[in-house]
Amino acid sequence: MAQSTTQEALWRARALIDTRYTQPLDLDELARIANFSRYHFLRAFRRAFHATPHEYLTRKRIERAKELLAQSELTVTEICFEVGFESLGSFSTLFHKLVGWSPSIYRARAWEMRKNPLKFIPNCYVIMHGIRVSDPEE
Repeated sequence: MAQSTTQEALWRARALIDTRYTQPLDLDELARIANFSRYHFLRAFRRAFHATPHEYLTRKRIERAKELLAQSELTVTEICFEVGFESLGSFSTLFHKLVGWSPSIYRARAWEMRKNPLKFIPNCYVIMHGIRVSDPEE
C-alpha cells in the first residue's frame, strides 16, 4: 500500500472515531475501514497519531466531557453517558488521570473561572502587565 493511501486510510478511520466517539467502537471495524489487519492497523495508527485508537477515543471523549462540564447544566453522570462511557467509575478515574481533577472539581473550577477570570491570573503577572482589576461591585 502506498504511503499516501495508507495515510488516507488512517485518516478515514480517525474521522470515524471523531464522528462516532459516543458509540462503542470495535478495533476490527476500524481496521476493516482502513483495509488493514487488526494488528497492522493498531501499529500504523499509533505511529501516525502517537496514540492507539483506544487512547485517541478516550481523549476525544474526555475533551468533549470537559466542554460539557464547563458549559452545560448536565450532571456528571449524564455527561459520562453522553460522551460514550458505560461506567461512571471508569469515566471519573480516566478523567482524573488525564485532566488532574475529578469531573466535579473541574466543573467547579471552570464555572469559577468564567465568573471571576482574574482570580486565576497570578498577581505578579497582573502587576507586570498593568492589568486593571475591576471592583466586582462596579
